[in-house]
Amino acid sequence: MSDPRYPIGPAPAVQTLTHEQRQERLAHLAALPEEFEAAFAGLSDAQLDTPYREGGWTLRQLAHHVADSHLNAYVRTKLALTEDRPTVKTYEENLWAELPDTRAIAPSLDLLRGLHRRWVAVLESLTPEQWARVFVHPVSGPNTLDTMLAYYTWHGQHHTAHALNLRQERGW
Repeated sequence: MSDPRYPIGPAPAVQTLTHEQRQERLAHLAALPEEFEAAFAGLSDAQLDTPYREGGWTLRQLAHHVADSHLNAYVRTKLALTEDRPTVKTYEENLWAELPDTRAIAPSLDLLRGLHRRWVAVLESLTPEQWARVFVHPVSGPNTLDTMLAYYTWHGQHHTAHALNLRQERGW
């Protein structure tokens, strides 16, 4: 059996993408909110409060995590485009997952829809030179916008797979 932490495999290590690779990933990024929402459709509160794996977050926490994470990535994108090699701030994702705004998942799913429309619009407008722009993450170091696109495309698919795998495993 594959590692339940990484249902689609580990995150890619990418520095640059071709135009075709960018277009493919942008299409995935644009489609993610609908696919992600479908993975959570019709789940009860008890189901949403089920961890997707032993020791993992609940599906409810996962829904909020993706919105929070992608919101941070959107801000990092804009910083990279408007500043010279900005150092971005990390955030305590485990603590964010426990804050009181993480009960109902609908606001996070709504946020993800609007956020991805804006994020994809910005990314679709970039020149090849802009794709090479960098932000510096305190843990992972310098990241190009190509690196960011590859990672967050994977990230969305990765967490969608967590929800879908749990649904399949439990017969939901």
